[in-house]
Amino acid sequence: MTGWSLSRLLGGLHDDIEQRLRTTRQTFGHPGTKGDASEAVWLKLLQTYLPERYAAASAHVVDSAGTFSDQIDVVVFDRQYSPFIFHFEGQKIVPAESVYAAFEAKQSINAEQVAYAQKKVASVRQLHRTSLPIPHAGGTYPPKPLPHILGGLLTFESDWKPALGGALTQTLSAGDPTGRLDLGCVAAHGLFSCDKAGCHTATPQDKAATAFLLELIARLQDTATVPMIDVRAYAKWLV
Repeated sequence: MTGWSLSRLLGGLHDDIEQRLRTTRQTFGHPGTKGDASEAVWLKLLQTYLPERYAAASAHVVDSAGTFSDQIDVVVFDRQYSPFIFHFEGQKIVPAESVYAAFEAKQSINAEQVAYAQKKVASVRQLHRTSLPIPHAGGTYPPKPLPHILGGLLTFESDWKPALGGALTQTLSAGDPTGRLDLGCVAAHGLFSCDKAGCHTATPQDKAATAFLLELIARLQDTATVPMIDVRAYAKWLV
């Protein structure tokens, strides 16, 4: 007997996240401050527990054509092969090729927030991404196909009753497919996800934050590595 319990460890991680989100919702009075604090809770979770090849930050995304995304609350991006475009005093701009996932972080999920998150995710997916041939000892591999950028919404509560019922899945399925939300967490209630066919499901889960983290890691594993960025395509802006 070691005294350790994997079940308690994983459950404790969720309990910590849920309590931090609950405290943020109940304590902070100013909506902007409340939003910043909620965003920080989710970022801290990913910054602590994602493998080190990934980074998580609030950021803008830019492509080599000079087009910028909206500001994104939580961007999961590559830090092993991709450079920052700009990083100063907390402001981060990352190249489109480096992005694995884009999430919005809100207090509660509802139709308005789903539409808002879809718009933000679409602003990232619509950016141009380069992909160069990959050199290796025996020659070169062809350019890697551009992977799907995961999109989602992270909240503490749900404005719907029931929290994860048909209203949620119907709302998630509406809108432009470019902004489709693939994965999300309602920490007090459970998860929602979308399969490759575009079908949304919602799953009640007592330890939703931990379940979300593990599912995100599994989907990142499926994505493997981001494409090889054409850095010279960005250098052309040095005029």
